Amino acid sequence: MTLEFADTNLFLRYLTNDIPEKADAVEKLLGLASHEEILLVTTPLVIAEIVWTLERFYGWSKPMIMASVLTILGTPGIEVEDRDTVLQAVVWYEEKNVNFIDAFHAAWLLAAGIDRVHTFDRKHFERFGHLKVSVPD
Repeated sequence: MTLEFADTNLFLRYLTNDIPEKADAVEKLLGLASHEEILLVTTPLVIAEIVWTLERFYGWSKPMIMASVLTILGTPGIEVEDRDTVLQAVVWYEEKNVNFIDAFHAAWLLAAGIDRVHTFDRKHFERFGHLKVSVPD
């Protein structure tokens, strides 16, 4: 089985079905992956780009976006780097009503055992009980 990279636009075409022929082509690719003919790999940056695009361009709600990311994470034949961190991030993104990047950083910090954040963005980071937020003087 070969490792092959799946870029953001593939997921967007499939999830939105805004260009049906491209969505169909992605479905065939996903079929190859689910039958273990290939392993599609992707990164947290791709997931972040999916979240941003669905939210900003398509106007999807956070629960809809979370469900879509959970679908990607659970799709056979797709491997997402730092999957557990992405999973925690997308849950917090919806649950704590923060942007995905801040949620990802909070999840990454938790996994890394880091509890102090230096930031000027207190609003989002203070929603995470495991973090101490410091604003530089």
